[in-house]
Amino acid sequence: MEKDAYAVIFTSRRGADAEGYGAVADRMEELARAQPGYLGHDSVRGEDGRGITVSYWATEDAVKAWRANAEHLGAQAMGRERFYDWFRLDVCRVERTYGFTRG
Repeated sequence: MEKDAYAVIFTSRRGADAEGYGAVADRMEELARAQPGYLGHDSVRGEDGRGITVSYWATEDAVKAWRANAEHLGAQAMGRERFYDWFRLDVCRVERTYGFTRG
């Protein structure tokens, strides 16, 4: 990850009405990948429906543009109405990054 990038941490619990969720999630991934400033993402979901997705962006303006994307806004509304019991979003500036790869 690049220094001074931005991480958007989306923590949620998916509710009982998740029909169609997979298709919407796949479309949001496709759309995000096409956004200027998108750097990647990591996502996990537990058996209890709790999930964490971290998306990485080159600039704060890229984060704001993704948040304001019309199709993404529609998916956000669907999430509130149908898919999630709750969610939380944290936007963070990446100041340092460390890693290890077994090689």
